[in-house]
Amino acid sequence: MVRLIRFFFLCLVKLICYPLYRFEYRWLSDQNFDQFSDVRLLVFLNHTSLWEPIFVGGVPLRILWRLSGDLLAPGADITLNDRPIVGKIYHGLFPGLVPISRNRDESWKNFMDLVDEETLVAILPEGRMKRRGGLDKHGNAMTVRGGVADILKKKQTGKVLFVYSGGLHHIQAPGDKLPGIFKTIRANLEIMDISAYKKSLPFEFGHDYYEEVVSDMQHRLETHVPPEVKGSD
Repeated sequence: MVRLIRFFFLCLVKLICYPLYRFEYRWLSDQNFDQFSDVRLLVFLNHTSLWEPIFVGGVPLRILWRLSGDLLAPGADITLNDRPIVGKIYHGLFPGLVPISRNRDESWKNFMDLVDEETLVAILPEGRMKRRGGLDKHGNAMTVRGGVADILKKKQTGKVLFVYSGGLHHIQAPGDKLPGIFKTIRANLEIMDISAYKKSLPFEFGHDYYEEVVSDMQHRLETHVPPEVKGSD
């Protein structure tokens, strides 16, 4: 019953988004949503807004059904716990959001204890949100952190789905009061076998494994996202 309720709300988001936004998703791989049942890791790059759940407006219903019941994801505790309205909305849409701090502390360990070979895990590897100027709220460059490498180390089979977001600053950037409507939402997508992804790294589980994963994710962040939409369409 709980899953049905979450699925209903995800469908409601999709229904609301349909007349308000145009979704342009481009596949960079031969594999696409038809292979989503084999996805074990979803990596979302270019985190720009708390409105990113509206990306579900451009995916098939069968994907929403799986997300409504199987998804496990870390979420910033300051978002899930300190923003009660946003936190309740997020928890209402996705079943397995686990609050974590921005440090590799007990909260991250508790999250990783829930990750296994079969779990569908989603992560935003930058760990914080990009502002309009291209930096985080402290004025630092957006860089990928090592949590995604921890998750990959627990995954030997299945597929990874990369979502390269075109950004949502034209809809609502951090600090904006109201979201814009009648805009285009863009993303590039890519599915790879997890085993093939690991073999593509210069070092597989060597002493430089974490550095290689982070370096690869950083390269994808800088080169695979579509151009940011500016202003109105």
